[in-house]
Amino acid sequence: MKEVLYMWLTNRNFLILLFIVNLAGSLYGYYWYEYQLMITEPIFLLFVPDSPTASLFFTIVIGFFLLGKRWKIMEALALVTLFKYGIWAVVMNLLTWQVTGTISLQAWMLIFSHGAMALQGILYAPFYRFSWVHLLLAAIWTLHNDVIDYVFGQYPIYSRLEDFIMEIGYFTFWLSVISIVLAYWLVIRKNRTKRELVNYSS
Repeated sequence: MKEVLYMWLTNRNFLILLFIVNLAGSLYGYYWYEYQLMITEPIFLLFVPDSPTASLFFTIVIGFFLLGKRWKIMEALALVTLFKYGIWAVVMNLLTWQVTGTISLQAWMLIFSHGAMALQGILYAPFYRFSWVHLLLAAIWTLHNDVIDYVFGQYPIYSRLEDFIMEIGYFTFWLSVISIVLAYWLVIRKNRTKRELVNYSS
């Protein structure tokens, strides 16, 4: 069963589809952040649209795979941020449901799409080859983003959750730590599972 799964994950047509889906999701994500980006100071713009940037990292990784190449820092950024923001968005939407007692179709769409983000980050980890240096840089980016979000107040706007923002910031920090440790476990530790990609440039 596992071999069939990885046969599909390395199929060129599936990778092209995955590239298109993630690119479209990234563009939609930036559109979703449109209002917040309009009221954001230019110095913080890069750090506001968290989830679409995570899926953009993964889109770049898939694009390089299709060219028979790899970009290791992007692999590290993709794994850490896909898992982190995938899980984060699922939790925030479920928390909103708990607070308000209702959940919209858009919220369900966000739950499933962000759950898929976290899952695809993990599924492609055996193909990654990044090192401690790349993971360190990804960790700096991720934890720095938390500082921008919860020290400088640039976190994604969930108006119904404003009363819990300190708790959300604390949760987000530890989710970052878990995501970084997970990336180490899946890619850097000894005896981890490794799989090879076919050279798709031919």
